[in-house]
Amino acid sequence: MSKPLKILVIRFSSIGDIVLTTPVVRCLKKQLNAEVHFLTKKEYVCLLDNNPYIHQIHIHNKDYSNLKNIRFDKIIDLQNNLKSFKLKFFLGVNSVSFKKLNIERWLLIHFNINFMPNKHIVDRYFDTVLNLGVYNDHKSVDYFIKKEKSKINKSKNKYLCWSLSASHENKKLSTKQIIETINKIQEKIDIVFIGGQKENNQAEEIIKLNTNFKNKELHNFCGLSINESAIIIKDCKLFLTNDTGMMHIASSFNKCLISFWGCTKPVLGFSPYVNENSKML
Repeated sequence: MSKPLKILVIRFSSIGDIVLTTPVVRCLKKQLNAEVHFLTKKEYVCLLDNNPYIHQIHIHNKDYSNLKNIRFDKIIDLQNNLKSFKLKFFLGVNSVSFKKLNIERWLLIHFNINFMPNKHIVDRYFDTVLNLGVYNDHKSVDYFIKKEKSKINKSKNKYLCWSLSASHENKKLSTKQIIETINKIQEKIDIVFIGGQKENNQAEEIIKLNTNFKNKELHNFCGLSINESAIIIKDCKLFLTNDTGMMHIASSFNKCLISFWGCTKPVLGFSPYVNENSKML
């Protein structure tokens, strides 16, 4: 019996981009029976460390001698930048690279001139591995949660989870917009805010104004780990989010969600992927 192919997948960042690579990882393992390795930044290892389709996760740093010793058969570069180019040159392994279409993206974002392919980013990732005979199984993205106790008391009422975070300020809803939206929610339901430490102040400000919110309790859970936030998302009734990585984690759980878009556009291919129950606004 021949040995399985050793394949290195490269995607350094960030949350959403890495989660969106998981269908490719799954299909490499299931369709080729490959030994899949994944190279990413240290802060994003938590997104993949429970993924059963990955043999080993490697941390991006300046010393890649350990990678050379593994003797990979193929590199799948889904990052395609100068750092990944240097790494591929150092390893000297046959590789395929994701087409980023930077010029097309720039024209669409700044001038609304659309030369982008009518494809989700996941489908474009699969174009990268087409010559390997790997096909899209059209299942959802993967996010595997390490068993941890939820921070939310399960005896509480059903709740709505709202992710306040985003990579740029112009991708976020303002505090005023969030308050206006909450006031339009008629159902009696708790609202749980998640996000990074920098969203903590916004959550606290909204909670201080909760005297006008009828039949609603607001809770601030900003600052939790990605995994802890993912558990909260998994158990919520509805997920509201900016265009952010947590949106794709929610999609992996097949959650009903509403996403808000600022400076980015769904046509760029980063909308929630393969989720029949999702709603996008």
